[in-house]
Amino acid sequence: MVQKASKKKDMHCLAVHQRRRHCPIIFSSKKLIKVVQASVIPISPSLLANDVQRIDMCKTYGFMKIGEAVPNNVTLKDIITTLPKKVFEIDDIKAWRSVLVSVVSYVLGILMIAKAPWYLLLLAWAWTGTAVTGFFVIGHDCAHRSFSRNKLVEDIVGTLAFLPLIYPYESWRFKHDKHHAKTNMLLEDTAWHPIFKEEIDASPLLRKSLIFGYGPLRPWMSIAHWLMWHFDLKKFKPNEVGRVKISLACVFAFIAIGWPLIIYKTGIVGWIKFWLMPWLVYHFWMSTFTMVHHTAPHIPFKASDEWNAAQAQLNGTVHCNYPRWIEVLCHDINVHIPHHISPRIPSYNLREAHLSLQQNWGKYLNEANWNWRLMKTIMTTCHVYNKEKYYIPFEEIAPDESQPLACLRNFMPDHA
Repeated sequence: MVQKASKKKDMHCLAVHQRRRHCPIIFSSKKLIKVVQASVIPISPSLLANDVQRIDMCKTYGFMKIGEAVPNNVTLKDIITTLPKKVFEIDDIKAWRSVLVSVVSYVLGILMIAKAPWYLLLLAWAWTGTAVTGFFVIGHDCAHRSFSRNKLVEDIVGTLAFLPLIYPYESWRFKHDKHHAKTNMLLEDTAWHPIFKEEIDASPLLRKSLIFGYGPLRPWMSIAHWLMWHFDLKKFKPNEVGRVKISLACVFAFIAIGWPLIIYKTGIVGWIKFWLMPWLVYHFWMSTFTMVHHTAPHIPFKASDEWNAAQAQLNGTVHCNYPRWIEVLCHDINVHIPHHISPRIPSYNLREAHLSLQQNWGKYLNEANWNWRLMKTIMTTCHVYNKEKYYIPFEEIAPDESQPLACLRNFMPDHA
């Protein structure tokens, strides 16, 4: 994640950001065969009017479908009113069943790590890190008030679910609420957003850090976001600071008590095996889910005076299918479009809500299967903000320092 620029630079960036509108675009490709080199295609009316070029764009980016632009007269309320009322209903049995799934999966993962021979540790870490991502999703539901009808229960469960991840619950909740309120808003969104050229030019060290961070290290950049956004009290409003301090105290208590216990029982190597490696897998999923949900060459970030909530939430969010075991352990967090239409939809109702959106608003939806080409497109091309193309790769700004991206492009498979 990139530290927010100064107010002066922000004003400059807004000044150069000109209004861009999507032209209608929809296509589907269930089976992509031809291998195409990932690259950014300039988004223009002439391009979007040509069926052949749109199909090429689909193959190039690794998408199944790219939806039409949402009309300007459609509001978020219009979309919400088409959803069945039952998808907003909290079911205590389903909610606690998701807790049981995550606890059992995590315990099973710890047993796998303890018993697995060294050559199976990667599989054990992958399972355990994915299982602990389920804890995050449970806390995520609590933060959105979609886990229980009792707010105190939600705050307790959310805090406990976040502790193994070293995430201060209230800090994350406040910043995540802003992400939902300002999704794909150029400066205000607290999740992924394009880098500005001014940041690339700021210093050689920052430039190299951004090239690595938005390139080879992008699947772990949520670690930087975690450090930058959740521990600095200056980033919170005065009425938020009290609750943030409580969450920080819980996290530091977990570190002060939990880590020494792990080290006492298993040693430093055990701390790496049982905590650090699953934590890194969790951050892989945290980064991957977030960037896939909101990053694509055809999805723009817009300035606040141009931003439209319905367009950002329905058309600026991507539904991505993953292997089913990942979706189960992560409680369908990948079914993300209905979650952005209304964060009050519990995770166990997201699939039914998405089916409703497909029936009523299907032509506007962006959908993909998780694949190499999708990841390659994001990691090697979606970097620097450009008013015409939305994104341009680092190579166009700093070609001499972009060797890590060239290596990444050659290393990553291009299969969709």
